[in-house]
Amino acid sequence: MAQFAEILRVQTHGQGLVEITREVVDWTTARDAEVGLLTVFCRHTSASLLIQENAASAVRADLEAFFERIAPEQPGRYLHDDEGPDDMPAHIRAALTGVSLTIPVIGGRPALGTWQGIYLFEHRRRPHRREIALHLGGE
Repeated sequence: MAQFAEILRVQTHGQGLVEITREVVDWTTARDAEVGLLTVFCRHTSASLLIQENAASAVRADLEAFFERIAPEQPGRYLHDDEGPDDMPAHIRAALTGVSLTIPVIGGRPALGTWQGIYLFEHRRRPHRREIALHLGGE
């Protein structure tokens, strides 16, 4: 079995979902593994990863609004605010959504469903350069 790994760097523009499907699919298909297992891992505690619908933008807007409601930025609400009022809510949102995805590779491509996309979910207000570790084991 062959092993492949790389760091994908993603520039965010502040809070919100950033689709990275194309970058992940392109990287995977270039590895020439017909079958295998792809791990996508976010190397941060204030951003996360999701597989979600990529056809209707209303889905992304609703998800972003939902997470604003369940982990609001509210001065005095959290003990941890070292980097500002969006700091602890970002950690909560990342804990709820997760930092790792595992996707089967079939026919040389990630086996995503028709409307599924891979998203980096930036939970901080200001732009960041995020690192996503990609690992593929396959043959």
